[in-house]
Amino acid sequence: MLTPVMTTQDLSQFLDEVFPQIHTGGRAYFVESVAPGEVVVRLKATDMHLRPGGTVSGPSMMALADLAAYVVILAHIGPVALAVTTSLNINFLRKPEPGDLLCTCRLLKLGKRLAVVECGIAGEGEEDYVAHATATYSVPPR
Repeated sequence: MLTPVMTTQDLSQFLDEVFPQIHTGGRAYFVESVAPGEVVVRLKATDMHLRPGGTVSGPSMMALADLAAYVVILAHIGPVALAVTTSLNINFLRKPEPGDLLCTCRLLKLGKRLAVVECGIAGEGEEDYVAHATATYSVPPR
């Protein structure tokens, strides 16, 4: 099993330093937990994350999945700012209600140059996913 090398506090501080634009309009993303091979990232969805009809927008959920993928990789390789998304596939499964969303993201493969992750997004306190994503990241040489 993969052992994390960064804590929730380490990750939050690193994101604040190298990726402050995720907080444009106010802090909405929070690293909730880090475990072997897994992280949970929260989106505190506000009006700016909603689409007509009062549901959390697809782009907001995609951003959450992409950020969670970045976080789970960093948690296990350390502070490497230049890890980048090479692909992201998301399936929207049901309409999310307004409110916080939690993205549980798991490492499927962590290689020398590529990492593959799987993310499930659900409303807080809900078991059923509202979206499911897979992502591949390019990891710079260590």
